[in-house]
Amino acid sequence: MKILLLEDDFTLADIISEYFKKLSYDTTIVYAGNDAQELLYSDKFDLLIFDINVPQLNGLKILQEFREAGFKTPIIFISASTNISDFKIAYENGGNDFIRKPFKLEELKIRIEYIKEMFNIQSKKILTINKNIQFNLKNMSIIKDLLEVKLPKKEAEIIKYLLLNKNRLISIDELIINIWDYSKEPSIATIRTYIKNIRKILNDSSLETIKGLGYMLKIA
Repeated sequence: MKILLLEDDFTLADIISEYFKKLSYDTTIVYAGNDAQELLYSDKFDLLIFDINVPQLNGLKILQEFREAGFKTPIIFISASTNISDFKIAYENGGNDFIRKPFKLEELKIRIEYIKEMFNIQSKKILTINKNIQFNLKNMSIIKDLLEVKLPKKEAEIIKYLLLNKNRLISIDELIINIWDYSKEPSIATIRTYIKNIRKILNDSSLETIKGLGYMLKIA
């Protein structure tokens, strides 16, 4: 599921994005209205999650113009506003839901699940690594030259995390925090062994080691 998140609070945006990664949602974050508006017409999203009072261009104004252009992509507003007119304008302009800040992430998840059901949005279960290899999120397996190959548990978990964070530097500490239990923290040598195994599985140079910093899965 591909989501565009417009939120000018950097901390909240990061918290939501990290939560969405665990749900296997592909999230693009923007912090200003103009950036959101530009992406709406240059890319395709399954769901929009917008704050209202953001820099440059108000979230309600973006929605109004988007709907007038004929687009039906569902949208959930998240806002600290207590102004009833904001609620009214949001729904009149084609908003699908409204969550008042502060809110629990579980509540946001429930609202998203409802939107998915209402609009028959299917979460993307197959992610492309390169022209010959794909990753099945549901089965945690590799599809290589049209054949599905089961993976060892840890290699699969690492590939999934790198894929959901593609083209971003992932430190060893970040991998440990997100893949291993606190009581089972691996050694650096163990992690290097897993990375070596993954390179053999992928059979290409897309997984790069950034010396002294971590790893990056580069995907065009």
